[in-house]
Amino acid sequence: MRREDIDGGKRFDWNRAAADYAKYRDIYPPAFYEKIVALGLCVRGQKVLDVGTGTGILPRNLAQYGADFVGIDLSAGQIEQAKRLSKEAGLNIPFRCVPAEEMPFPDASFNVVTACQCFMYFDHKTLALNIYRVLKPSGRLAVFYMAWLPLEDNVAGQSEALILKHNPAWTGCQEMRHPIAIPEYYLPFFEVEETRVFDVKVPFTRESWNGRIKACRGVEASLSEEEVKQFDQEHRALLQDIAPPSFQVLHYTAIAVLRVKK
Repeated sequence: MRREDIDGGKRFDWNRAAADYAKYRDIYPPAFYEKIVALGLCVRGQKVLDVGTGTGILPRNLAQYGADFVGIDLSAGQIEQAKRLSKEAGLNIPFRCVPAEEMPFPDASFNVVTACQCFMYFDHKTLALNIYRVLKPSGRLAVFYMAWLPLEDNVAGQSEALILKHNPAWTGCQEMRHPIAIPEYYLPFFEVEETRVFDVKVPFTRESWNGRIKACRGVEASLSEEEVKQFDQEHRALLQDIAPPSFQVLHYTAIAVLRVKK
């Protein structure tokens, strides 16, 4: 994938990060899922489409609440991991390798469409109409995002600085709390029902934080294999200096819920 507004147009490929993504990026805390369910989303009796599902983190963790999930993603490697992890967990969630903009589902198929950690990557002019089409009347679109806060958390800040040393074009840096921006293409079809921003502290070990950082867009998805190895070596050494064996990293989470206009 390549976008001029992301990483200065530098190409990135989530297939290259799929294995570590599956191993290290299932990190959303219980409070994150509790907020989703408290909003009446992804619960029993609902059919839910998760776009940009990646390794299926959202469907796999919310399956216990009874919704009927389908997950789609354009990365074949991520979908392969989603299927594997779902099977290992004893779940039967259908995952399909298809771009969200080309979703092949009939009209009014779903009660909820979710997009977690992926909303910035879509062609919204196309996707907005497609999501509206596949949602039932009064259906809802729920967008989720979580990011570390490098200006407030020392470990996050120093790890981020190392990413920028190896990949100066990376634009996924310097995050501060903010609500999710909804592109104008959604406004003819949806009304904003709910927005929330809240902090969470996510537990890590040195190993799991190193894996989490490597599995981000700025490292494994865009650097060469040799560059990733060099980054890994330097990051492990950095964590030995600045982080205890176990620690927490301050993140913020944003949620936006849109409902189909009547």
